[in-house]
Amino acid sequence: MTLATRTNWKLTQNKLSLRLKTLKESGAEILDLSESNPTQCGFEYLHPKLLNSLTYPANLSHHPAPRGTLEARQAIQIYYREKGVSVDPEHIFLTSSTSEGYSFLFRLITNPGDRILVPRPSYPLFDFLADLNDIELDPYPLIYHEQKWRINVECLLDALRPETKAIILVHPNNPTGSFVKKNELNEMLQIAKARSLALISDEVFSDYAMPFTFPSEGRSNGVQEKDLVSSVSEIKEVLTFTLSGISKVLGLPQMKLAWVVANGPEQSLNPLLERFEMILDTYLSVSTPIQNSLSYWLSFKTKIQNEIRNRIRDNRTFLANQTQAFHPVSLLDIEGGWYAILRLPRTQCDENWTLEFLEEDHVYVHPGYFFDFSANLFGGQEEAFIVLSLLPQPVVFQEGILRILKRIAMKG
Repeated sequence: MTLATRTNWKLTQNKLSLRLKTLKESGAEILDLSESNPTQCGFEYLHPKLLNSLTYPANLSHHPAPRGTLEARQAIQIYYREKGVSVDPEHIFLTSSTSEGYSFLFRLITNPGDRILVPRPSYPLFDFLADLNDIELDPYPLIYHEQKWRINVECLLDALRPETKAIILVHPNNPTGSFVKKNELNEMLQIAKARSLALISDEVFSDYAMPFTFPSEGRSNGVQEKDLVSSVSEIKEVLTFTLSGISKVLGLPQMKLAWVVANGPEQSLNPLLERFEMILDTYLSVSTPIQNSLSYWLSFKTKIQNEIRNRIRDNRTFLANQTQAFHPVSLLDIEGGWYAILRLPRTQCDENWTLEFLEEDHVYVHPGYFFDFSANLFGGQEEAFIVLSLLPQPVVFQEGILRILKRIAMKG
């Protein structure tokens, strides 16, 4: 049997993954500083009381609602209202994950061979989603300059083609932690209007902005509320699709609930809403108990997010303290999210650094190339980067960081 070419991926594991597997099978204790699954990071909010809503009698009855139950969509409306953003429940569509939301959107607005612009560096998920939906991706770079990330609009314009249908904004980006600024969004809107493009805004990490000063760094991370876009979901000048979900909003990735907020000019939006509903009606992928639980789970939002923010802050502060006077390593600024990026000495590539940390120190981190870091993002020089999650328990995170820095010091 001949399999579809769209799934003809290179499925062999890379050297780092193979070595990690071998070490684990040998019984070695690995400090995993890549762990970004909050359910594996020892948070107190993961209490059995969160399961109370799964026993509601209403969960035994099924009433198909393609866009999602009205109660769940109204709960999301309230979530946005608390952020100072107004959305219409009729413009909200529930999906089981943001990945599914992307797939449905790609089926809605593209034909095979069409193209979408995506930021780089960014999460590698987009490549697989594009292949599965028979579309092509064109990257536009994020540039790190003067301790801030910005969108390279000139390169974005160069990447546009007649087949381009949308621009993806990740707000804030994973893993750079950079928000789209208001001036950047204005430029994106002008481009989208001129080219009849849609804007897709991935805002799963938007609740984890960090407009505070890291004491050890002695300065602000540069985030000023007046410069930040709250959400793209209110924009009506062009077609917009805003994605989010409880995987990050509530730190509950196992509960599988996300959403897409659609907006735009009325004459374009109404037929789009009908088609989008038909796509969701075909799958009905979101379970009734999960939808019925959303309002209950959102009542824990403040507690959950405060606990996650405190962990991010404490680990980031420790990392900044340890690297501030350690000149071979520099810590890149972030504005949000729950990742950190370290620039390492250029004595070897990031893959070799991560292999050495794993083999010699039993510390696992992600190399920058996993996220498409490239030299031209940082002035054209070859650089080595590692990406760390800020979610691991402090005892794990701190020991892992100390081992990494000791290894780098030993290398001179």
